[in-house]
Amino acid sequence: MNSAAIASDRLRDFLIRNCFLKEIVSPLIVRRYFGIDMEDSVQIRCTRCKNVFRDRAKRLQNGYSRQCPSCEIVLFFDEDSHDANIKRAMRMARRARKDMRESESVSARKTAAVPRQYGGRSRSNARSSEDQDDD
Repeated sequence: MNSAAIASDRLRDFLIRNCFLKEIVSPLIVRRYFGIDMEDSVQIRCTRCKNVFRDRAKRLQNGYSRQCPSCEIVLFFDEDSHDANIKRAMRMARRARKDMRESESVSARKTAAVPRQYGGRSRSNARSSEDQDDD
């Protein structure tokens, strides 16, 4: 392995360890430039026991409730919540859903840009020669 590949791997590991947790780098940017396929999950910090667990971003919408795996308190997710942990989780879920939609539209545009070629059946020569023979 050359030094450029090692440096690229180190940078990717650094981004995974530090930037994702601190919300510095957008998941779409990391996916686009480093080829890392991110999960669609969001970290949630429990208001009671302060433990952190993960849940899918598609689930975290207004009216969703989830039990904390460690203390078993029921957390209610709402955009207008007074709890900063719930607000942060909802904000990150919204960003993750937006990034997933953007990455899907980018990939859809790339596939749409590929020109289509006609691969259908062509008219057979045997049939046309039979029609001429009958006359």
